[in-house]
Amino acid sequence: TIFFSDIVGYTDLSASLPPQKVMRMLDNLYTQLDALCTEAKLFKVETIGDAYMCVGGLPEMQENHTVRVALFALSAIKAANSTLVDEDEPKLGHINIRVGFHSGPVVASVVGSLNPRFCLFGDTVNTASRMESTSEKDLVHLSGESAELLKEHDMEKMGIALQSRGAIAVKGKGVMHTFWATIKPNSSPS
Repeated sequence: TIFFSDIVGYTDLSASLPPQKVMRMLDNLYTQLDALCTEAKLFKVETIGDAYMCVGGLPEMQENHTVRVALFALSAIKAANSTLVDEDEPKLGHINIRVGFHSGPVVASVVGSLNPRFCLFGDTVNTASRMESTSEKDLVHLSGESAELLKEHDMEKMGIALQSRGAIAVKGKGVMHTFWATIKPNSSPS
């Protein structure tokens, strides 16, 4: 299961803040996401600007990889919403992110010889990215495939609710039935 997030309004933030403040904002957010990623036993693949990518089920297989990613996604939004855009100017508010994930087959490899790094390849990566880009502010958007995998687990115990978003047009994918994942009222995800 592949997770992507990005910061809502990042282009405008980057244009209005000095580069050092943008870097500090990203470092503050990514330090929190890295800790959550480690706690969830997910693998951080990369960050590119404001995009954060991690995966469950790699490099070692995990039966509950979709659950781990869903819980991480909900926690990531909470972490972002507690991170100031600019520590020196709290009036600028907190970070908001868009989140998406999808489950499916990928190939993992290190490619090239200059700055080698672990990369993921396959349509699953593209679909996960599309779940993020078609998400909305502070919401977790997931594919029907990921929703079906989540339903195999005790959703009540996890404290996660799924809500159908219905059929939406997804660039390069056509029409897909997708879902929102939320924290069940009066529960805290475990």
